[in-house]
Amino acid sequence: MANLKELRKRIGSVTSTQKITKAMQMVAASKLRRAQEAVEAARPYAERMEKIIGSLASSLQGSDGAPKLLVGTGSDQVHLVIVATSERGLCGGFNANIVKGARQHVHELIAAGKTVKLICIGKKGFALLRREFEDRILEVIDMSHVRRLGYNDALPIAQKIMRMFDDGEFDVCTLFYAKFVTVLTQDVTPLQLIPAHVETAGESLDADLGGAVHEYEPSEEEILEDLLPRNMATQVYRVLLENAASEQGARMTAMDNATRNAGEMIDKLTLTYNRERQATITKELIEIISGAEAL
Repeated sequence: MANLKELRKRIGSVTSTQKITKAMQMVAASKLRRAQEAVEAARPYAERMEKIIGSLASSLQGSDGAPKLLVGTGSDQVHLVIVATSERGLCGGFNANIVKGARQHVHELIAAGKTVKLICIGKKGFALLRREFEDRILEVIDMSHVRRLGYNDALPIAQKIMRMFDDGEFDVCTLFYAKFVTVLTQDVTPLQLIPAHVETAGESLDADLGGAVHEYEPSEEEILEDLLPRNMATQVYRVLLENAASEQGARMTAMDNATRNAGEMIDKLTLTYNRERQATITKELIEIISGAEAL
């Protein structure tokens, strides 16, 4: 059984930890509010662009002039898997869940005889994947210098992906990230960037426009040639925002749990300390009384 001095030290240590986790929870809550607002502001633009591209793509089905970013290379032998995680830990299972989804996808591709290449956005994903797939990881993109995400942070990543595709380094590109749902829920989501995964949303777009018939000038092919690279950067930007909000939500939840667990531990240690202190006092009283009676 620990003595009173050791119990006091443990109570002081857990109390200090509780103060740290409480402070981290409050910081995460503040950052989450900004990140959530940024996600909600970016979603309508990205969704609208997807609708427009889907409408244009539906009119080019089976056409030989469709952009390569839309139809791909005609092969699916070489896959590029991008895993977007955080730069910092202490956010519960946020990073582990994303890596788990990506790892399962990579194993399925390897089992099917495909060639797989990996790019990690964030050091935590690299740390979890390097032991098993270090020879397949092409690059680690460090985002630790970014304090507030902007479109210009996503643009170089999108340009790198398109440059690799133009150089024939892969056929299919899939990005894994955590979609923000609520503070308690973040869904691991695979997003196929190349060939661009768009739904033929012509009917929904027509409904948005009141059923109006619309024509495009210049041609659909030319518009898509310009829109698809923009859409790539927009989707990457949206993914980074979703990840940022999910990370802060997961960290806020994890730190809240840690704070409550520390409180429960302090209560248990305090109860043990009081019992030990009372037992010590009782023992000393018995010794004094016994000594007095002996005299």
